[in-house]
Parts: sequence; structure tokens; C-alpha cells
Amino acid sequence: MVPQVIFAIVFLAAALFFAKNVRTIRRNILLGRDEDRSDRKGERLGVMTRVALGQGKMVARPIAGVLHIIVYAGFVIINLEVLEIVIDGLFGTHRVFSSIGVVYNVLIGGFEWLALGVLVACVILLVRRLVLRVPRFWAKEMTTWPKTDATLILVMEILLMGAFLKMNATDQVLAERGVEHYTTAGSYPVSTWLRPFFESMSTGTVLAFERGFWWFHIVGILAFLNYLPYSKHFHILLAFPNTFYSNLFPKTQIKNMPRVAGEVKSMMDPSIPPPEPVVHNVAGTEVPERFGAKDVFDLTWKNLMDAYSCTECGRCTSECPASITGKLLSPRKIMMDTRDRAEEVGKVIDAKGKWEDDGKSLHSYITDEELWACTTCNACTQACPINIDPVGIIIDMRRSLVMEESRSRPALTSMFTNVENNGAPWAFGPDKRMDWTQ
Repeated sequence: MVPQVIFAIVFLAAALFFAKNVRTIRRNILLGRDEDRSDRKGERLGVMTRVALGQGKMVARPIAGVLHIIVYAGFVIINLEVLEIVIDGLFGTHRVFSSIGVVYNVLIGGFEWLALGVLVACVILLVRRLVLRVPRFWAKEMTTWPKTDATLILVMEILLMGAFLKMNATDQVLAERGVEHYTTAGSYPVSTWLRPFFESMSTGTVLAFERGFWWFHIVGILAFLNYLPYSKHFHILLAFPNTFYSNLFPKTQIKNMPRVAGEVKSMMDPSIPPPEPVVHNVAGTEVPERFGAKDVFDLTWKNLMDAYSCTECGRCTSECPASITGKLLSPRKIMMDTRDRAEEVGKVIDAKGKWEDDGKSLHSYITDEELWACTTCNACTQACPINIDPVGIIIDMRRSLVMEESRSRPALTSMFTNVENNGAPWAFGPDKRMDWTQ
């Protein structure tokens, strides 16, 4: 009875802590402005099924894509077995689903092959990252924590899969010896290879190992679950809503600002009243509407969901023409900085109970040089495995620089002046436009 009570306490504590962290992230995402993306649900479901569930964009890079699909399938399918472990832990049963017979054998056998696949894939991914040192994993924005985070998650997966296989191996030995509580059930095509290591041990020792592997496996999974909100690997959960709410318009179509569009319509048709400024309530503080984005409140909730969904794989930056040619811009860094700023704002709210200006903004993280290096080609969005859109954030931040602070590149300032004075980007009037024909 005591193990069940301990397990129930551990399980409940892990579930509550995870729920608390998810609520915090949800709060941070909803710091952004409202945006309606509830249209075209059938099309959105298709995008989510193809891109998130089907991993449709991962295989654009076959080696990394196939390895990721193996780890992804293992994570989703093997963790179905966690349901049995939880029931066994709460009620003191053992392999509670073994009564389903042949189906159980097929499931356990499939889980073991997947576990081996995940283990091998994670080892290869570690070699690519730490030995072969694939360049996109070692860019300047990949500081100590991002690199450590990626390594930790792979090591966790290896340890969890190893514990799962060794748990099954010791379980078989105990069942064959007729130890009370252990059931001969399931098919073990992989862990059978590990049995000789334990068969020479005494029953008490094997029992201790089996219980140790069982506890390590389930507590490790609960720890892994609670590590996700602190890690870039939260995309495991957010990839699905993030792809569902993807931008369905052509990637190069730049959205109008509703306030500006409303003002133009009112100027063109006086019968249309000009739009009223929208006041955004952020944790008890009213934040006025801005032109463009100075801080995370001026972005949309989808922009912030993009930031929290980013797995820092670097495909966006490796495809970015500006980055390739040596410019300062890295679309991956844009997403990482946006997430860091949202986290920073969230901590202020947690500490003070409401939002109070801390004197910082998104521009404290992202420089003007980075923003103006972007050519809005959308190569980054096309490359992203889960349809994250760094360009939307960049454009809104540039709008803020120009429309709120009158800051732009000299060439652009000259163009703006010419458009205002001459109705064209060139330094001569409309009456001179056809002179080139002479």
C-alpha cells in the first residue's frame, strides 16, 4: 500500500506542477493582441495533419527528418504504455492490460523496437551535434543554455528508453522464476537480449533492479514532462495548435495594419467613421495601441505562440539569404529573443501582480541592423518544420521604428521623402517620369 501512496503523491505533484507551468506559458502567449484565426477550419486541420502529425516538412532534410520522425513516433507511441504504468502504480497491479492477449504481445513488441529506434536515433543526433558539429547548431545565438538544453533532452531520451528495455528484461526474469505479482505476458524482441546479464543474479537483486528501472522510467517521464515548459522542446505540444493556426494567405502577402487601413477607408469615404484606438489590457495595465510592435504586447498571440513553438533547429537561419551572406540577421534568434522577452515580462507580472514598465522592449533584444537586413523573402517560414513566421515579427518591429520613432535606414528615409514630395521614390517630379524615353 505504501508504494501506491508514494506513487500517487509523486504523480499528483508532477501533474499539478506541469499544469501551473502550462498556465504561465498560456498567460504569456495571451499577452499578445487578439487575432481571429478561426476561419477555414477544414484547411487548417489539413495543414496540421500534414505538417505536425505527418511531419511533412521534416524530410526536406532526409537524415535529420528520418531521425526526428523515429524519435517523434517513439515519444508518442511508447508513452501509450505510460497509461498501464500509471494504473499499476496507483492500484498495485502488474501489467494490467496483459489480459488482452495477442494484441498486448504485438504492442509490447512494437514498443520495444521503437524504443531501440529512439535510442539509436538519439545517439546519432548527439554525434551530429557534438562530434560532427553541424554548423547551424553552433551559431552565435546558440549560447551555453540552448546547446545544453538540446543535449539534455537527447540524453534524457536515451536514459528513459534504456530504463524501459531493462525494466522489461528484469520483468521477464522474475516472471519465469514464478515470483509473486509478476505475469508472463507480452513479447520482448529487444529486451530479451539483455536477459543474460540479469539471469545470473539472485531473485532479490533482480527484483531490486526491476523496481529501480520501473521507478526511474515513470518518474523520469514525469520529470521530462515538467522539463518541457522550461525547454525549447515544448514544441512537442505546441506544434499541433501552431500549425493549425498557420497563416493561410500567400507567404509573401504582407498584412495591412487594421488601424491604418481603417483610416484610409475613412479618408476615401467620409461616411465611414475613423477607427477608434484599441486599448490592450495587459495584466491589469492598459497598454495603448501602437503602430507596429515595440514590445510583445503589440504582437499577436500567434506571434508569441510561434516563439514558444520554436525548437531552435536553425533551418530558418540556414536558408536565410541575409544570414548566408554574412548579415547580422538570424530568424532563429528573432524567435528566441521574442520568447525571452515574453518570459521577462511574465516574471515582472508574477513578481508585482500586474504589468509595470521595466524600461525594456523587444528592441532591447533585437537590433535595428537585424531588422533591416531582412528582405521579406519568407525563406525562413518556408523552411520551418512547423510554419513559424519570423517575418511577421520583423515587419511589425520595423513599422514601429518608422511610424513611432521615425527611425529608418538613410536610403529608406530618402525614399520616404521623395514619395511624400514627388509621389514617387525618385528625386524628381511626376512630370519628369517619361524623360528617360528621350
